[in-house]
Amino acid sequence: MHYNILRARDHADGLKDTALLAHIRCDLARDGWTLLRGFDPQIEDFSDLVTTLCSRVTFDPARNHSTDKTQMVDAGLGPIGLHIENGNTPRCPDIVTFLAQTAAFEGSQTTICDGRAIWDRFDPARKARWSQKMTVERVLPELLWKRYLANEHPAISEPEEVTMEHVLQFEQAVPGQGFTLHDDGSLTYRLTVDPARASRFGGTERGFANAVLGPSHNYQPPRYRLADGSDVTPDEIEDIRAIAEEVTHEINWQDGDIAVLDNTRVLHGRRAIADANRNLFIGMGMI
Repeated sequence: MHYNILRARDHADGLKDTALLAHIRCDLARDGWTLLRGFDPQIEDFSDLVTTLCSRVTFDPARNHSTDKTQMVDAGLGPIGLHIENGNTPRCPDIVTFLAQTAAFEGSQTTICDGRAIWDRFDPARKARWSQKMTVERVLPELLWKRYLANEHPAISEPEEVTMEHVLQFEQAVPGQGFTLHDDGSLTYRLTVDPARASRFGGTERGFANAVLGPSHNYQPPRYRLADGSDVTPDEIEDIRAIAEEVTHEINWQDGDIAVLDNTRVLHGRRAIADANRNLFIGMGMI
């Protein structure tokens, strides 16, 4: 994977430089990610960049907000498996951006892996298996699914406003969804996705881009089932994790770095946190 660094010294207008924005989009189309270094951004500058890159911003309902466009990353101290962000949600973001406001002195590297490189290492049988549709199923507590719906439904903005009519409208608006509502307000949610896909930034080449290898830090671990009726097993996940590790790279953060990822192609994760004195923010949305 090519290690792209776009430096502030080359862009007089900082994060608002039109040439910088063009470079970001070019790097995303070519390599799936890029790193911005030396811009010394404030959180508001980062928020503005997210708004510029994304026509529509989305959120993780389990995270705390840092601005109205960005959230704080807080997922414990252990390593985080490779995944696309919000890959088990009905509106998976196209772009994910990270701001390392304060970088860790050691450890805590963000891992990145091109899903195309994983796919290229699959044998024909594995490629055939992962060319099927995949259904994700898990139980979501009432507060989390209502927070998500309040952000995604255009007619409401607060979880308290959610009605069953809004749920049904959103189910119709995004194909591949199903749910069962329980007496305690929780919801068993099912979503059918393509675990291997082409990038939203162009090209027909397929990449392994999903959340199967990833964490469930704030959620119940999901059940993954392929279209042939077979479950994705823990052993199978570990086999793919080993393949992915061979083509995984690390971002060694410096204070103020911003990483921009094609979330429809590049998976990311994290090494274990050795230095907890770190502040990482995330912003994401649709192109």
